[in-house]
Amino acid sequence: MFQSKKDTVYLVLAGIFITNALVAELIGGKLIYVGDAVMSVGILPWPIVFVSTDLINEYFGQRGVRKLSLLTAGLIAYCFVLLLIAMPIPAVKGPGLVTDDQFHGVFGQSMWIIVGSITAFLVSQLIDVTIFHFVKNRTGNKMIWLRSTGSTVISQLFDSFIVLGIAFWATGKMNTETYITSALTGYVVKLGIAILLTPLIYVGHALIERYLHSGVKG
Repeated sequence: MFQSKKDTVYLVLAGIFITNALVAELIGGKLIYVGDAVMSVGILPWPIVFVSTDLINEYFGQRGVRKLSLLTAGLIAYCFVLLLIAMPIPAVKGPGLVTDDQFHGVFGQSMWIIVGSITAFLVSQLIDVTIFHFVKNRTGNKMIWLRSTGSTVISQLFDSFIVLGIAFWATGKMNTETYITSALTGYVVKLGIAILLTPLIYVGHALIERYLHSGVKG
C-alpha cells in the first residue's frame, strides 16, 4: 500500500512537471520587456517546474529526476515535431478561424530555439539534481530551503544563458550586450519567483508526508 501511494505521488508530480515544461516551451516564442531587457514569457511556468523537481528529488532521488528529465525532453521534441508537421497543412479559411499566418506566428519556433530549449533544460536539470543531493547529504533532512534554493541558484544561471546563447546569440539574432542583459534579467526574474515559492516546497512536503503515512500505524 505504501509503495502504491509513492507511485501515485510520483505520477502527480511528474504530471505537474511535464505539463509546465511543455507549456513553457509552447509560449516561449512571445518576448516581453522587463525594464529595458527582453525576456521570454516562457519563464513563467518554470518556478513550478523547480518546485516539482525539488519534491521529486526529495522523495525519489537523482534517478527519479533524471528519468523524468529525459522523458520530458523527449516529449518536448515530440511536441515540436508534431507542430512542424502541422504547420505546412493549409488551414480552412473563414471569419473567426485561425489562419496559417497566425498559427505559424505562435508555434513557428525555429530549430535553434528547440535545440537551445532542450539543451538548457537537460543541463539545468542535471545540475539541479546534483547540487540538491550534494547539499542534502551534508544537511540530512534539515534545511530544505537551502538545498532547494541553492540548486536553483546555480542551475538556472546555466539555463538562462544556454537557451538564449544557442537560439539567439550564436545565430546572430542578438548582440552580445543584449544577450547578457536579457539572460541576467531572465535569471533574476526566475530566481526571484522561485524564492517566493519556497514555502510551497514545505507545503508540498507536508501534504506528501501526510498522504504517505495516512492510515499507517507505527
